[in-house]
Amino acid sequence: MKYIKDLHEGEKVSGIYMVKSRVSAMTKNGKNYDNVVLQDKTGTIDCKIWEPNDPGIDEFDKLDYADIHGEVVSFNNNLQLNIRRARKAHEGEYDPADFMPVSSKNIDEMYAELKGLIESIENPSYKALLRDLFVEDEDFAKKFRFSSAAKSVHHGFVGGLLEHTLSVTKLCDYYSKAYPILKRDLLLTAAMCHDIGKVYEISPFPENDYTDEGNLLGHIVMGSNMVGKRAAKIDGFTKNDLLQLQHCILAHHGKLEFGSPKTPALIEAMALSYADDTDAKMETFKEILENNAMNQGWLGFQKFLDGNVRSTQ
Repeated sequence: MKYIKDLHEGEKVSGIYMVKSRVSAMTKNGKNYDNVVLQDKTGTIDCKIWEPNDPGIDEFDKLDYADIHGEVVSFNNNLQLNIRRARKAHEGEYDPADFMPVSSKNIDEMYAELKGLIESIENPSYKALLRDLFVEDEDFAKKFRFSSAAKSVHHGFVGGLLEHTLSVTKLCDYYSKAYPILKRDLLLTAAMCHDIGKVYEISPFPENDYTDEGNLLGHIVMGSNMVGKRAAKIDGFTKNDLLQLQHCILAHHGKLEFGSPKTPALIEAMALSYADDTDAKMETFKEILENNAMNQGWLGFQKFLDGNVRSTQ
């Protein structure tokens, strides 16, 4: 099997991949075809089955492992795989570890760094809340360490939520030094808590899809509720400290049209929204470049970056 990140235009593909999704569709001319997304630990690729009733296309479905034969083409400056033959693979033909995208960074080292930042917090209520979440609650800590930060777009891999949270927290730590007006304890606590709801918004791999709670509530509201419940158990946690922390979480997407229930009213909330957006966009851009490593120059319009992007190689 050749990893998805190493595929290039014109290449013939033959190997086993995990089926992230398979959905039937119809062309404008009324012809049936299937949209398929394949995944391995290096990423995903959009695929098409133009002849779904062909005898060479056996039955397989979402989360199956399939033996795929096809050809890589370029469509709108992105790679796409046209599947010619496919069959459901049998247990023993594949190693599931090959199909779980994992952070390139060491998860244990990242988590140790995050806990070190927790110990730097001086506000006793905020420190107690962070310890309750990330140290004392072993079940939550385990889920957090291995969760992704998104179904797609950025940090959509095992350890992605931890990697994103740590990056945002470190950016906020820099902001607190560059702009002393910022309340460091509030800002860093909010940074470490801003996406905790994603542990329950997105299901674990290999599914990595939105849960019922995620679809109905979303991680922002869920995260605010989580800190509210845990703060209620901590003696001396003031109403003001909780309100400011919850506001930062509720406003961290910056704008209402980006999914924030509130826009930033505190300078710490604004700083957090910029740190979150910076890390998300940098990772998105990095993933686009890595997925187009064989291409140089312009890479086409990227909707998540709202523009045509270019490789500097």
